[in-house]
Amino acid sequence: MKIVFAGTPEFAVSSLRVAARHHEVVAVYTQPDRPAGRGRGLMPSPVKLEAIARGIPVFQPEHLKTPEAQQQLRDLQPDLMVVVAYGLILPKAVLSIPTHGCWNVHASLLPRWRGAAPIQRAIQAGDSESGVCLMQMEAGLDTGPVLLKQHLAIGAHDTGGQLHDRLAELGAQVLSDGLGLLRAGIKPIAQPQPEAGVTYAHKLDKAEARLDWAQDAQALERTVRAFNPWPIAEAQLAGERVRIHGAVALPDNQGKAPGTLLAAAREGIDIACGHGALRLRVLQREGGKAITAADYLNARRDLSVGA
Repeated sequence: MKIVFAGTPEFAVSSLRVAARHHEVVAVYTQPDRPAGRGRGLMPSPVKLEAIARGIPVFQPEHLKTPEAQQQLRDLQPDLMVVVAYGLILPKAVLSIPTHGCWNVHASLLPRWRGAAPIQRAIQAGDSESGVCLMQMEAGLDTGPVLLKQHLAIGAHDTGGQLHDRLAELGAQVLSDGLGLLRAGIKPIAQPQPEAGVTYAHKLDKAEARLDWAQDAQALERTVRAFNPWPIAEAQLAGERVRIHGAVALPDNQGKAPGTLLAAAREGIDIACGHGALRLRVLQREGGKAITAADYLNARRDLSVGA
């Protein structure tokens, strides 16, 4: 079976390995190299690096809207196109090129959290579970029928990074199951998504990372976890902007105004919120690295309750 694989970030690498294990991946599509790092040099995507290591031809068009790009894909004569976090919209004309159409590995339990950031939005919303859907792609944004689905519990302390890694492996497993069925001549039954329960996981914005102490402490804790490892929550602490890598919600704000410093101890720095308080456990100063609250307080001898 000839497969064309389209993906870009680390999340897609496990699925590429699965696709290449028992099938002929004739080409990999990934986004063009982007500037990254302090030197802003062009960096290949994780999927591109994996494809090169496996000797798979790589294509990096800016988009697939042109007749030339679509003909290039058509010339590959794919039986199936597997799309995992590619980051580019596939035109309707592309969806019909492969014999079996295009499959998408999506990190949510559709129709909940269609869109760009389903992993982080699930944590931020306080969902108790997430999962992966193998979807038959159609023209709408993550609206296609679901072929296979697997559920995964979200732990009370899961960060966006931790959930990302578990879902990446689960996504590869679900894709493997789907490809196994197709290889056996059994196409998974497509189940239309229900109309009820549709939510959208909008792309993360760095501006969202600024914590507002007037919010509920539990909501802020979820944001801290969801935005780790990117874009990392940040807030003002006693006149200094800090990034917050780890925090836990407390039930009592001691009747103090949001933003008030309630306690500063080795186990954490407590800040009053609109409801409850947030204990900051791992922080990062400007230009520094992530450190514990105890180490932060050693550097901020001036920090005391009432400051």
